[in-house]
Amino acid sequence: MKILQTPDERFNSLPDWPYEPKYTLVNATTSGAVKLRIHHVDTGESTSSETVLCMHGEPSWSFLYRKMIPRFVAAGHRVVAPDLVGFGRSDKPSETSDYTYERHVDWMTQWLVANDLNNLTLVCQDWGGLIGLRLVAAMPERFSRVVAANTF
Repeated sequence: MKILQTPDERFNSLPDWPYEPKYTLVNATTSGAVKLRIHHVDTGESTSSETVLCMHGEPSWSFLYRKMIPRFVAAGHRVVAPDLVGFGRSDKPSETSDYTYERHVDWMTQWLVANDLNNLTLVCQDWGGLIGLRLVAAMPERFSRVVAANTF
């Protein structure tokens, strides 16, 4: 699997986006021979009793939540917003055939476990909902609430 990365300078000077990038490595395939970098925002108090997990859809990235993140933080929550593989600052497999629904679910499952996220409120949109709800079904003990939105 060939992996592409968007150069960091493409993300300079974004309006309403003061967040430092954070990355988690996951296995790109079941063999683990290739690793993917998944980017996420992690802001607010890490000791907060609730973490809001914001999962975007297509063709967006975590920037979609730039107006919501400060409001969640102001309400006392920690906010974590990943970029799905292939979007934003996350790595991008070069072949269309590398992208499957099951792989997206697997990549985000690995990411969630690696970051040991718990007591989550899932806020999701579009494909973020399809993937996020699979995470809820597989690991319900990590989630306390789900808020889904759709765009037309």
